[in-house]
Amino acid sequence: MTVFDNAIPAVANLDPDLLKTLRQAATDAADEGVKFYVNNGWRSPDYQNQLLRDAVSKYGSEDEAARWVATAAASPHVSGDAVDIGHSNATAWLSEHGAKYGLCQIYRNEPWHYELRTNVIDRGCPRMYADPAKDPRMQK
Repeated sequence: MTVFDNAIPAVANLDPDLLKTLRQAATDAADEGVKFYVNNGWRSPDYQNQLLRDAVSKYGSEDEAARWVATAAASPHVSGDAVDIGHSNATAWLSEHGAKYGLCQIYRNEPWHYELRTNVIDRGCPRMYADPAKDPRMQK
């Protein structure tokens, strides 16, 4: 799905400011032949909890799973404030140009995960957390 797929809840339920900004960036990136795909956007709490259970099974502990998946209470995907972008050319484009839109990569271990930080447009994105487990917002 793309950032323009209004019928898909993962896109349609994103924060309106995030979605508007993503669409502007995607339009500009398209001028360079880059297309933004949404691998994950908004998630229901039930789906987020299932992802967390799957991660615990995969990584063997809640602590290891927390490096990749947040609880439903803490996840910016559940609130519609985060989007996972694919393919690699789109994440490379965002890495280079995203800050001018306020679209920032938040975690070093997740080059696809972007959130809107409009207060950084003039000075660049903040330093990334190593992974979600290091993000104080995830301690809910």
